Amino acid sequence: MKKSIIITVLLLACTTLFAQEKKIMEFKERNHDFGVVQEEIGKVTYIFRFINTSLSPLTLKNVKASCGCTTPVWSKAPVGPGEMGEITVTYNTKGRPGTFQKSITIIGDAGNGEFVDKIFIRGQVMPASDTELVPIKTTYKTKNN
Repeated sequence: MKKSIIITVLLLACTTLFAQEKKIMEFKERNHDFGVVQEEIGKVTYIFRFINTSLSPLTLKNVKASCGCTTPVWSKAPVGPGEMGEITVTYNTKGRPGTFQKSITIIGDAGNGEFVDKIFIRGQVMPASDTELVPIKTTYKTKNN
């Protein structure tokens, strides 16, 4: 009887630890759609907010974007269990008309080794208007022509 109780408690403890390792960060939104933005805007920014759902302080070691047109900024301070953290992501629209879809890779540590997670941004950049790019030619007629 004692052995079966001990085994049951150990199994529950292992199950809890395994489940804890799976979910470390809980985001309100993992995908953000900027919609249609004008190229002239230059930069659009979104703040991804997350909660540390682990039992240990969470430290973001590195946050990197899939290209140089996207810039992530994050706090280097540990986020305690149950506390909220933020990752600010900025996309530069200048010179990039068309549809975009970018991923941001998060590398962190919550006490039991490194973990990797991802968030995503997307949208469509409308090109600068043609009148700003092409000079208008005007022809004048004179009485002598």
